[in-house]
Amino acid sequence: MSDTPFGLSRRGLLVTAATASAVTVAGPTAALAARPETAATGPTDAAATVSRDRIATAVIRSPGGALTAQPFQLDLHDRLGSWLAFWSANSPSSWQEPVQVTGHTDPAGAVFTLAGLRYRRDDRVHDGFVAGRTDRAHWATLASLHHHFALVEPTADGVLVTGGPAGFTGSPEQVAFAVSACRELWGYRTASAADWRAAANRALRRAGQPADVGSRAGWAAFTRTSLRLGLDTESY
Repeated sequence: MSDTPFGLSRRGLLVTAATASAVTVAGPTAALAARPETAATGPTDAAATVSRDRIATAVIRSPGGALTAQPFQLDLHDRLGSWLAFWSANSPSSWQEPVQVTGHTDPAGAVFTLAGLRYRRDDRVHDGFVAGRTDRAHWATLASLHHHFALVEPTADGVLVTGGPAGFTGSPEQVAFAVSACRELWGYRTASAADWRAAANRALRRAGQPADVGSRAGWAAFTRTSLRLGLDTESY
């Protein structure tokens, strides 16, 4: 299914904002100020490490709750901006932009662990994802991450992702997610590691996206429709 018109406008806003993610310019209690992307990038190759305190429009908070700037490799930060725009574009039209991402990078800036995501609706901030809370939004957010990242691994601290091209690989992490999505989102309670592919293809047909889940197009469609189903954007 295509993104809603409202979602598209939010996505454009998020993608534009991703190029203006900022560094922290004062102490930990100071306000976070936006600066042009070129002000702190240094080298321009994808492996260069930059300091950022936002992902698109959303400020970054540490798991302890503090506003923080963290090291990111350029490719990872760019992909996280695209992921957040995708999550927002496929959320219900009454939801406004994501305003906060909670998580942390490793010292090399190559790995990000997502612990929380909050968005605005009706002038209030709501949780869109909370690590450790296994609800429909949890599986929906995992679907969005699998859509954008090759490695998505739940951990005790949250969900770990790394940069690099996304797509179906048949990894244990992808299969485990697909089994859970079929059970928890699509209602196919008997789905297992032995027959998950048939269940996922059944879900795709139900969503009007007939493709094999193991193909590039099929995996993209399965993760996108699972996101929309889990956030109650569509019912299929």
